[in-house]
Amino acid sequence: MKKDLESEEIKVMVVDDHRIVLDGLCSMLEDAQGFRCVATLENGQAALDRLKLIKVDVVLMDIDMPVMDGIEATIRIKRTMPDVKVISLTHHNERAMVQRLMDCGSDGYMLKNIDRDGLLDGIRKVIKGQRYFSEEVTRKLAEREVHTASSGAPAELTEREAEILRHICEGLSSKQIGEMIFISPRTVDTHRTNLMNKLDIHNVAGLIRFAFQNGIIA
Repeated sequence: MKKDLESEEIKVMVVDDHRIVLDGLCSMLEDAQGFRCVATLENGQAALDRLKLIKVDVVLMDIDMPVMDGIEATIRIKRTMPDVKVISLTHHNERAMVQRLMDCGSDGYMLKNIDRDGLLDGIRKVIKGQRYFSEEVTRKLAEREVHTASSGAPAELTEREAEILRHICEGLSSKQIGEMIFISPRTVDTHRTNLMNKLDIHNVAGLIRFAFQNGIIA
C-alpha cells in the first residue's frame, strides 16, 4: 500500500557500522519535513530484530557490516517483510554489485556521497513504488557497451516500446505503466519481454544502460 506522503511521516531506519554515518544520516532525516529516523543499527541482524518490534517504511542499508552484511539482510527483509522498502547506501559503485543488490530485491541504490536532496528524493520515490538509482550509479550502469542487433547497429524500437522503456527506467511497475498509458499490465509485461528479446538484454540494469546510451533517457 502506498503511503500518503503529505499526511504522514516516512519512518526510516538507518543501518551502518559507522556511528558517524548513523548520526549524520539520522540528523539529516530529522531536519527534513515529513521524515523521521526511528532507529539506527550497526548490522543486518540487529536491523532484522528491530523490524519485528517497530513500524518502518524504509531501511537505508549499508553493505559491508559485521554479524550480517547488507546483502543477506536485504534478502531476508524482502522475503519476510515485502512492504518494507530497502535502499542500499554504500561506497560501492561497481556494476556487478549494483546488479546483485537489485536481484536481491533492493528498491534503490545510492552512493554515500549523495547530497541531502538526492537522499530525500530517492526515499520519496521508493515509497511511491519506484526504484531509485542515484545519478552516479545510473551513469555507471551506462558505461557498459550498448547491446546491438545482429547487424551491428542498435536495434530500432517502436514508439510504444521506447515509451515503455522510459517508464521502466523510471522504476515504475507494470501496473503503474499500464495506468499511465491506458493498457493492461499484461500488455506491458509483453512489451517488456519483447524489448529484452529484441535487445538481447536480460535485466533492468541492462535496459537502463541501453536507454542511456541511445538517448531514450537523459
